[in-house]
Amino acid sequence: MDPAFDELFSSAGVKPDGIESIKFHLIDMPKLEIEVGMTTEATIPLTGRLVSGVLPQSRFISMTYTGPYDGLFDATAMLIGWAKETGVERDVEKTPDGERFACRLEVHENNPSVEPDPFKLVTTILIKVADL
Repeated sequence: MDPAFDELFSSAGVKPDGIESIKFHLIDMPKLEIEVGMTTEATIPLTGRLVSGVLPQSRFISMTYTGPYDGLFDATAMLIGWAKETGVERDVEKTPDGERFACRLEVHENNPSVEPDPFKLVTTILIKVADL
């Protein structure tokens, strides 16, 4: 993911303010189709692969994880397991290429450029709930 964020930061010509996000479209481990995003204090010119987007207004399940990024896989598995156990249906389509999510996000409340201690990194995981 670091190369995608590096491209975003260099193309945008601005520094991140500490909040980055990853939107997972398609997951077929180890292959991922993702978008990376960030908040900025300045408007970014939309050139090359930079696009603007809007997240859906909907209901989400979420949890906040504090710790190194390598723990996010297990944290996400716990959230998905909780959804299955409680009967909460996620808005996901199973395809031959993997699971396609309507909206699945990791929001990094801070990042290593702001918080060097990996055990203090804070990430909120959000997964859109299927419409009733």
